[in-house]
Amino acid sequence: MRTLLIGIGNNLRGDDALGWLFLNEIEKSDAEKFHLEYRYQLQVEDADLISKYERVVFVDATEEPLDEGFAINRCESAGSYYYSSHMQSPETVLYLSKTLYPETPEAFVVTIRGYHWELGEKVSSRAMAHLEKALKAIRGSDLFKKVQVKEFEPEGVL
Repeated sequence: MRTLLIGIGNNLRGDDALGWLFLNEIEKSDAEKFHLEYRYQLQVEDADLISKYERVVFVDATEEPLDEGFAINRCESAGSYYYSSHMQSPETVLYLSKTLYPETPEAFVVTIRGYHWELGEKVSSRAMAHLEKALKAIRGSDLFKKVQVKEFEPEGVL
């Protein structure tokens, strides 16, 4: 299974670092199973990147209250594209991939509850607890168990 994990965030803005921290933890013990990409925000060009994989998992922090402190959901195509020179949602990137490329990955979004977002803040202890729960859940999920050791290095991926 060719699986890409995309951590979205900013390690200089408190709990916004959760997406990157998630990838850091996966890299410590399971790096051979995944290709990892760190993003400050998703861009239109990421549609090309994800089209090269069978599965993609977007990981991002959220301010939204979540019962467990995190959520793992299937990512559904947005059904349309909105023009912006900045941030795109995972759903929009998936839509663009489906529209522009013959192969589209199975996609999921992992969201982790954060609380503090200011520049220079450290990750909060509550957010770190949610991160640990999300990592435990993903490692025990079918999503993680289906992943095999990476077998390729897609062209054009740095």
